[in-house]
Amino acid sequence: MTACALIEPSPTAPHHASPQVQGGKYRNFTPQEQSTGGLIKSLRLAWKFAFDKPAHTVPEGDIPVLPITRAQLLAAPDATVFRMGHSTVLLKLNGAFWLTDPVFADRASPFQWLGPKRFHQPPISIEDLPPIKGVILSHDHYDHLDEDAILRLAAKTEFFLTPLGAGDRLIAWGVPARKVQQLDWWQSATRGGVEFVATPAQHFSGRGLRDGNQTLWASWVIRSGAKDDIDGLRIFFSGDSGYFDGFKAIGEKYGPFDITLMETGAYDKQWPYVHMQPEETLQAHIDLRGKWLLPIHNGTFDLAMHTWHEPFDRITALAKAQGIAITTPRMGEPLEVRQPHVGSAWWLTVDGQQALAGAQAAAQR
Repeated sequence: MTACALIEPSPTAPHHASPQVQGGKYRNFTPQEQSTGGLIKSLRLAWKFAFDKPAHTVPEGDIPVLPITRAQLLAAPDATVFRMGHSTVLLKLNGAFWLTDPVFADRASPFQWLGPKRFHQPPISIEDLPPIKGVILSHDHYDHLDEDAILRLAAKTEFFLTPLGAGDRLIAWGVPARKVQQLDWWQSATRGGVEFVATPAQHFSGRGLRDGNQTLWASWVIRSGAKDDIDGLRIFFSGDSGYFDGFKAIGEKYGPFDITLMETGAYDKQWPYVHMQPEETLQAHIDLRGKWLLPIHNGTFDLAMHTWHEPFDRITALAKAQGIAITTPRMGEPLEVRQPHVGSAWWLTVDGQQALAGAQAAAQR
């Protein structure tokens, strides 16, 4: 992508029939409290993020990645998930493959020479992936929507499911409109025997200087099997969200979930409205009536002021203290949804004693 990405054209006007639109922009259920400081505070935060980052926000060693081949994917059991990195998850359901928020770029940025750089390469390239039944998008931020990846996936992907407005970006980039379906909150689509429901989230959107909240954001309910089918699967994909009572509403309507893929990372006390602290992630999982928790949105990009491994340290300590089943597979490691395994504390091996000390500190909180 080029420098013009910062002034990337806005998508078409918001779908005004949506109850999520107010004043020409999409909005959250709960109005955001206005913080004091305004522009000056934002500039100070940006300066600190760019030039005064604390130590260990980037790993010193190599993130363990389990490479995947196409043959291994085709031979994998049904109802298997693979972490590709950050919020990109490959799911095998009903004999087909589905991708959430595919980001394969080296940087989560409009530039490939500036911005947060990947800690590790994806376990498999886009070219080596088998045909993809569907791509599921949560919102249009750069760490969730990678233009180059979308264009490379377009030919091998049957359809793209997006929140309202986000699909307009894909069409503008050249993805055939017939492949794109856009949903409002609580709307659903069934493809390949799998139902996808766009559910609320508390976040925001935009990719440039002039397109704030011109597209909608969403979490996703993924259901394979009829609602009353005891053998059916229920998966929740959080996208990005602050903690709000919508999780409880989703859990009451669609839970319990066999596994929740929950944002756990890139949080900060200065932006509680749009990202969750690990304690809130765990509570959201409980609200959703989740059985197993898989923390995502971590381990790939440096997007906050905390150490890179802190999300793993804190969420695993919290889950252990409350008896919550949690799984932490390596990038590329298969996880069978019907028979999950706990994974390993792989992040402790990356930075040695420094990471171990962080995990012990989190366990003592």
